[in-house]
This record gives sequence, structure tokens and C-alpha cells, in this order.
Amino acid sequence: MNTPFAILTAALAALALTGCPASMSGGAYSRDQARQVQQVEMGQVESVREVQIEGTKTPVGTVAGAVIGGLAGSTVGGGRGKALGAAVGAVAGGAAGTVAEEGLTRQKGLEITVKLDNGRTLAVTQAADEQFGTGDRVRVVTGGGVTRVSH
Repeated sequence: MNTPFAILTAALAALALTGCPASMSGGAYSRDQARQVQQVEMGQVESVREVQIEGTKTPVGTVAGAVIGGLAGSTVGGGRGKALGAAVGAVAGGAAGTVAEEGLTRQKGLEITVKLDNGRTLAVTQAADEQFGTGDRVRVVTGGGVTRVSH
């Protein structure tokens, strides 16, 4: 296997393995949240609004893009032109990788406003993987720095 192809393969594998965002689903729990006490409050949905949850912005997309861009740029020209092409390709690839990662990990969400039985009103934003309507009776679960709404 040639070196540029090996580097490209490694960069793509790294992006695929680490570019996945944590779930914003109301039904997804992290390992740290399992077996922890969580507070449950009941309430009624006052409104639901569609929102966009921005994607991740980790160094993975930037680094993978820079590696791929650098490899692609190094195929241009020869001598100093090859080095310049690699440098320009790395910078452009890094910028493109950052934008691509954010776009690929962006998701649809819901801002759910709930009037709790105790009279307090709160809004929770989470992934749009469950349907909520005005007037629905819901549970608001809070614990470990995370709040979610569920039926």
C-alpha cells in the first residue's frame, strides 16, 4: 500500500469513528447517567417549536480535512510547487473538514415548553425523535446536568 493512500485511509477511519455526536434524543442516556437518581416532574406541553441543533465542532473534521487536502495538494506540480500545493491543500482541506463535520452532525430538534404541575414553566430542547403536541401530558426528567421530556 502506498503511503498517501494509507494516510488517507487512516484519516477517513478516524473521522468515521470519532465524528459521531452524542445523542440529543430524549430517550438516550449516557453511561454516567445510568443507575443515577433523577428528578421527575409532571406537566403539560404549552408549545412545541422546531429548531436546529448545531453539529459538533471537534478537531477531527479539521485534521481529517487537512490530511486529505494536503495529500491532494501534494499531487500538484513538482519540487517547491508540490510543497506549496500540499500546504495550500492542507489549509483548504482543514477548513472544508470543519464545515463538513458541523453539517454532517447537525440535526433537527424541538424546543418543548412545559408548564409543570407546580406552576413553573420551562423549555427543553432535544432531538426531534418523539412527537409532542400542545396539551400533551409529559414527564420532565432532570439529572446529571441533563433534562429531557418524555410521554
